[in-house]
Amino acid sequence: MENEVLEKIKEQDAKLDAIWKSVEKMRKRSLIVFWVTVVLLILPLIGFVFVIPRFLDVYLGTFNGLL
Repeated sequence: MENEVLEKIKEQDAKLDAIWKSVEKMRKRSLIVFWVTVVLLILPLIGFVFVIPRFLDVYLGTFNGLL
């Protein structure tokens, strides 16, 4: 009886270790996806705040002589 309980505990421990490894991989992937999203989406949006006014200034400046 006691051996069966010890076997079950060992099996559960092995399964918990496998779950832990899987969860850690998912956490790392989620963190990578977060930073890739920040770099590819948020930073360009911040850049456009500076680029669009400059572009409009240059673009509308070409029409300055026509108006």
